[in-house]
Amino acid sequence: MPSRVCEPAVSNHGSHSIVPPVRWYRSFRQARLNRPALAGTAAFWLQAEGSLTRHLQLRCRQRFHVEVAHEGFCLPTREEALTLGIPHRQRAWIREVRLCGDGTPWVLARTIIPLDTLSGRGRRLRHLGRVPLGAWLFSHREWSRGPLQTGLCHPVRPGDPRCARRSIFSNRDHRLLVGEYFLPELLARPL
Repeated sequence: MPSRVCEPAVSNHGSHSIVPPVRWYRSFRQARLNRPALAGTAAFWLQAEGSLTRHLQLRCRQRFHVEVAHEGFCLPTREEALTLGIPHRQRAWIREVRLCGDGTPWVLARTIIPLDTLSGRGRRLRHLGRVPLGAWLFSHREWSRGPLQTGLCHPVRPGDPRCARRSIFSNRDHRLLVGEYFLPELLARPL
Protein backbone atom coordinates (compact mmCIF):
# COMPACT_ATOMS: atom_id res chain seq x y z
CA MET A 1 0.00 0.00 0.00
CA PRO A 2 1.53 3.38 -0.93
CA SER A 3 2.25 5.87 1.84
CA ARG A 4 -0.28 8.62 2.17
CA VAL A 5 1.04 12.17 2.10
CA CYS A 6 -0.98 13.95 4.75
CA GLU A 7 -2.05 17.52 4.97
CA PRO A 8 -1.19 19.30 8.21
CA ALA A 9 -3.47 18.13 10.99
CA VAL A 10 -5.53 20.67 12.87
CA SER A 11 -6.42 20.45 16.56
CA ASN A 12 -9.01 17.73 16.01
CA HIS A 13 -6.56 15.52 14.03
CA GLY A 14 -7.76 16.91 10.70
CA SER A 15 -10.74 15.87 8.63
CA HIS A 16 -8.95 12.82 7.22
CA SER A 17 -8.30 11.27 10.64
CA ILE A 18 -10.30 8.28 11.78
CA VAL A 19 -10.12 9.33 15.45
CA PRO A 20 -12.29 11.98 17.13
CA PRO A 21 -11.01 14.88 19.26
CA VAL A 22 -10.04 13.85 22.80
CA ARG A 23 -9.44 15.44 26.20
CA TRP A 24 -6.56 13.56 27.85
CA TYR A 25 -6.14 12.90 31.58
CA ARG A 26 -3.05 11.66 33.40
CA SER A 27 -4.89 8.67 34.84
CA PHE A 28 -8.06 6.61 34.63
CA ARG A 29 -9.07 7.89 38.06
CA GLN A 30 -8.81 11.52 36.93
CA ALA A 31 -10.90 10.84 33.81
CA ARG A 32 -13.51 9.00 35.86
CA LEU A 33 -14.00 12.08 38.05
CA ASN A 34 -15.14 13.85 34.88
CA ARG A 35 -17.19 10.94 33.55
CA PRO A 36 -18.39 8.72 36.46
CA ALA A 37 -20.09 6.30 34.04
CA LEU A 38 -16.63 5.19 32.87
CA ALA A 39 -16.90 1.74 34.42
CA GLY A 40 -17.41 -1.92 33.58
CA THR A 41 -16.07 -3.01 30.19
CA ALA A 42 -14.64 0.45 29.43
CA ALA A 43 -12.74 0.44 32.72
CA PHE A 44 -11.25 -2.96 31.88
CA TRP A 45 -10.02 -1.93 28.43
CA LEU A 46 -8.69 1.44 29.56
CA GLN A 47 -6.59 -0.19 32.28
CA ALA A 48 -5.63 -3.52 30.66
CA GLU A 49 -1.94 -4.30 31.21
CA GLY A 50 0.39 -5.61 28.51
CA SER A 51 -0.36 -5.81 24.81
CA LEU A 52 -3.83 -4.66 23.77
CA THR A 53 -3.35 -6.64 20.56
CA ARG A 54 -2.90 -9.83 22.56
CA HIS A 55 -6.02 -9.11 24.68
CA LEU A 56 -8.05 -8.59 21.50
CA GLN A 57 -6.70 -11.73 19.83
CA LEU A 58 -7.76 -13.80 22.85
CA ARG A 59 -11.34 -12.56 22.45
CA CYS A 60 -11.66 -13.46 18.78
CA ARG A 61 -13.64 -16.54 17.85
CA GLN A 62 -12.23 -16.67 14.34
CA ARG A 63 -9.76 -14.01 13.21
CA PHE A 64 -7.96 -10.84 14.28
CA HIS A 65 -6.63 -8.46 11.64
CA VAL A 66 -5.37 -4.92 11.10
CA GLU A 67 -6.79 -2.53 8.48
CA VAL A 68 -4.49 0.37 7.64
CA ALA A 69 -6.55 3.55 7.21
CA HIS A 70 -3.77 6.13 6.75
CA GLU A 71 -0.03 6.24 7.15
CA GLY A 72 2.58 8.68 6.01
CA PHE A 73 4.56 11.77 6.95
CA CYS A 74 2.17 14.30 8.49
CA LEU A 75 2.14 17.04 11.09
CA PRO A 76 1.02 15.80 14.50
CA THR A 77 -1.34 18.00 16.46
CA ARG A 78 0.21 20.64 18.70
CA GLU A 79 -0.80 18.58 21.74
CA GLU A 80 0.77 15.38 20.34
CA ALA A 81 4.01 17.22 19.53
CA LEU A 82 4.10 18.68 23.05
CA THR A 83 3.50 15.24 24.60
CA LEU A 84 6.40 13.77 22.58
CA GLY A 85 8.67 16.78 23.12
CA ILE A 86 9.14 17.48 19.40
CA PRO A 87 8.81 20.80 17.54
CA HIS A 88 5.20 21.59 16.66
CA ARG A 89 5.83 22.04 12.93
CA GLN A 90 7.99 18.90 12.58
CA ARG A 91 6.52 16.12 10.49
CA ALA A 92 6.30 12.63 11.92
CA TRP A 93 5.26 9.22 10.59
CA ILE A 94 1.58 8.93 11.51
CA ARG A 95 -0.16 5.58 11.28
CA GLU A 96 -3.90 5.10 11.77
CA VAL A 97 -5.38 1.62 11.77
CA ARG A 98 -8.47 -0.33 12.72
CA LEU A 99 -7.95 -3.38 14.93
CA CYS A 100 -10.66 -5.84 13.93
CA GLY A 101 -11.98 -8.94 15.61
CA ASP A 102 -14.08 -11.44 13.70
CA GLY A 103 -14.57 -8.97 10.85
CA THR A 104 -15.68 -6.05 13.05
CA PRO A 105 -13.58 -2.95 13.92
CA TRP A 106 -13.08 -2.92 17.70
CA VAL A 107 -10.34 -0.32 18.20
CA LEU A 108 -8.98 2.64 16.25
CA ALA A 109 -5.28 3.26 16.81
CA ARG A 110 -3.22 6.38 16.04
CA THR A 111 0.56 6.26 16.36
CA ILE A 112 2.91 9.25 16.11
CA ILE A 113 6.53 8.30 15.34
CA PRO A 114 9.01 11.22 15.38
CA LEU A 115 11.60 11.42 12.60
CA ASP A 116 14.56 10.54 14.85
CA THR A 117 12.80 7.34 15.95
CA LEU A 118 12.69 6.21 12.30
CA SER A 119 16.48 5.99 12.07
CA GLY A 120 18.49 2.77 12.40
CA ARG A 121 16.36 -0.22 13.40
CA GLY A 122 13.38 2.14 13.71
CA ARG A 123 13.16 2.27 9.90
CA ARG A 124 11.11 -0.93 10.15
CA LEU A 125 8.29 1.02 11.80
CA ARG A 126 7.40 2.56 8.42
CA HIS A 127 6.88 -0.86 6.87
CA LEU A 128 4.61 -2.71 9.31
CA GLY A 129 1.70 -2.95 6.92
CA ARG A 130 -0.91 -5.19 8.54
CA VAL A 131 1.41 -6.25 11.37
CA PRO A 132 0.00 -4.88 14.66
CA LEU A 133 2.35 -2.26 16.11
CA GLY A 134 1.64 -3.52 19.65
CA ALA A 135 2.77 -7.03 18.76
CA TRP A 136 5.96 -5.58 17.26
CA LEU A 137 6.70 -3.36 20.28
CA PHE A 138 6.07 -6.06 22.88
CA SER A 139 8.28 -8.52 20.96
CA HIS A 140 11.24 -6.09 21.07
CA ARG A 141 12.36 -5.94 24.69
CA GLU A 142 14.32 -2.72 24.21
CA TRP A 143 11.00 -0.81 24.08
CA SER A 144 9.27 0.07 27.33
CA ARG A 145 5.85 1.58 27.91
CA GLY A 146 5.29 4.69 29.99
CA PRO A 147 2.17 5.37 32.11
CA LEU A 148 -1.24 5.06 30.49
CA GLN A 149 -3.29 8.22 30.06
CA THR A 150 -7.08 8.08 29.69
CA GLY A 151 -8.95 10.10 27.10
CA LEU A 152 -12.57 11.19 26.94
CA CYS A 153 -13.58 11.47 23.29
CA HIS A 154 -15.83 14.05 21.70
CA PRO A 155 -17.59 11.97 19.02
CA VAL A 156 -18.04 13.64 15.65
CA ARG A 157 -19.74 10.79 13.76
CA PRO A 158 -22.18 8.09 14.87
CA GLY A 159 -20.27 5.08 16.16
CA ASP A 160 -17.19 7.12 17.11
CA PRO A 161 -15.28 6.03 20.23
CA ARG A 162 -16.29 7.53 23.58
CA CYS A 163 -13.05 6.72 25.43
CA ALA A 164 -9.39 6.09 24.65
CA ARG A 165 -6.01 5.51 26.19
CA ARG A 166 -2.48 6.35 25.14
CA SER A 167 1.09 5.94 26.24
CA ILE A 168 4.61 6.73 25.16
CA PHE A 169 6.89 3.85 24.27
CA SER A 170 10.59 4.58 24.56
CA ASN A 171 13.84 2.94 23.52
CA ARG A 172 16.84 4.86 24.88
CA ASP A 173 16.48 8.28 23.19
CA HIS A 174 13.68 7.23 20.82
CA ARG A 175 9.98 7.66 21.57
CA LEU A 176 6.64 7.13 19.93
CA LEU A 177 3.07 7.83 21.02
CA VAL A 178 0.38 5.14 20.71
CA GLY A 179 -3.30 6.06 21.13
CA GLU A 180 -6.02 3.38 21.27
CA TYR A 181 -9.66 4.42 20.81
CA PHE A 182 -12.31 1.91 21.90
CA LEU A 183 -15.30 1.49 19.59
CA PRO A 184 -18.82 0.85 20.90
CA GLU A 185 -18.82 -2.64 19.32
CA LEU A 186 -15.98 -3.73 21.61
CA LEU A 187 -17.37 -2.06 24.72
CA ALA A 188 -20.76 -3.76 24.19
CA ARG A 189 -19.15 -7.22 24.23
CA PRO A 190 -19.09 -9.10 27.53
CA LEU A 191 -15.62 -9.65 28.98
